[in-house]
Amino acid sequence: MSILMLIGLAGCSGKGTPQPIFPDPPGVTAMYDASVLHAEQKWTTNNAHDPGIIKTEDGYYVFSTDVKVGGEPKPGVMVRKSEDLIHWQWVGYALPGIPEEAGAWSNAVNLWAPDVIKHGDEFRLYYSASTFGSRQSMIGLATSKSIEGPWSDQGAVLKTRGEDVLNAIDPNIITDTEGRMWMVYGSFFGGIHIIELDQATGKPSEEGFGTKIAARDPVSEDGAMEGPYIIYNEKFKKYYLFVSYDSLFEDYNVRVARSDSITGPYVDYNGREMTDTEFQPQYEVGNKVLGGYKFGEDEGWVAPGHNSVLKDGDDYYIVHHARGEVDKHWSYLHIRKILWTEDGWPVVSPERYAGENEQDIPEALIAGKWERIEIDPFMDGMIESDALDLHPDGKLEGSRGQGTWTFDGRRTLTLTWNDVPEGEGRKAIVQLLPSWDWEKGVQTLVFTGLDERGISIWGKQKGRKES
Repeated sequence: MSILMLIGLAGCSGKGTPQPIFPDPPGVTAMYDASVLHAEQKWTTNNAHDPGIIKTEDGYYVFSTDVKVGGEPKPGVMVRKSEDLIHWQWVGYALPGIPEEAGAWSNAVNLWAPDVIKHGDEFRLYYSASTFGSRQSMIGLATSKSIEGPWSDQGAVLKTRGEDVLNAIDPNIITDTEGRMWMVYGSFFGGIHIIELDQATGKPSEEGFGTKIAARDPVSEDGAMEGPYIIYNEKFKKYYLFVSYDSLFEDYNVRVARSDSITGPYVDYNGREMTDTEFQPQYEVGNKVLGGYKFGEDEGWVAPGHNSVLKDGDDYYIVHHARGEVDKHWSYLHIRKILWTEDGWPVVSPERYAGENEQDIPEALIAGKWERIEIDPFMDGMIESDALDLHPDGKLEGSRGQGTWTFDGRRTLTLTWNDVPEGEGRKAIVQLLPSWDWEKGVQTLVFTGLDERGISIWGKQKGRKES
């Protein structure tokens, strides 16, 4: 990157002051490109739905639900590959169609929500077979010595019937700190359950459906929950449960809670348990870390969700799909860095990953005009940004009035609104990250963090010059 570009990006921050390293331009992917509708080899990040990610010696792979814009999907579990988590190429289908047992049990026309792990020298692909609105569902297993197959179907892992309370879809496999293997799964029907697996077979080691770890009131309008995914963070000694709430096409959003034990209880920032279906309003249960959003006049994203999480060295990434504001039929693969608050909560970058690294930021780069988004758990659909001015003298002003900002000298800002009462979003602690502005096609600073209510706060600096 040239010195002129750095000055254009951030202004002169003083002689000898180290400049942050911003991501290089990642290239442009055309949105709603009808020329790729029937050309699978050109499906890069489009038609990616419910993505499950794995890192292998041959690169990163995403396995996803069978979907297609402008036609009927081919069943078999879509597979994509990347060397950098930014540029993706089509690999093909893991399976030649719907396995016989899965099809006979569920009448599925496509396969949903796969998850892939490696156990010993064997890859294990877990898939879901069902139809919309039905609990006659099955989670199946296929195995292979190679991440690109061929895969051999091993039949059912778990089945549910139409009359059952819960639903056998959306599997995620995790090994706990004691070396025991588990499958978390479930949906709107009956909530989210976790069951122990026999490591040798990859199938349940116990009878029944396991332990319920999350649920919402199924008769209320806000009862939808699905797509569970669990990770463990060694630094904080906690398990983190991610789930998706609400309508797939409208107000899908990602929530997270944590636990000392893999089987729960999982609690959110405010100590509310994810199994508490009596608490009202239910929108308040679970930290909302990702939802529909729109920066300024640029096109926004709708209904992001059904995520997996990648731990790559010391870095964490959330991998999910999202729909463009203009045409919600198109689903795209998004990958974003996860940062961690000081007290051990995950927060998500406002921008898709383009190679950014966490690093110290010169204070002189911070003042300026920003766009701020408050990821309010009560807000349905797409949340639009509001203006935030950070003045060089440490004062701030925006839609919530006036206040102050302070900087820890590294990468953390504290934003305080003077006239907002304590406990109502008066203070937010956010982390800065040099990023790529996918909306504007420029490099920029963003921030992400939480206020004292546990509500996620995003920001993106305006006024950057085009690269």
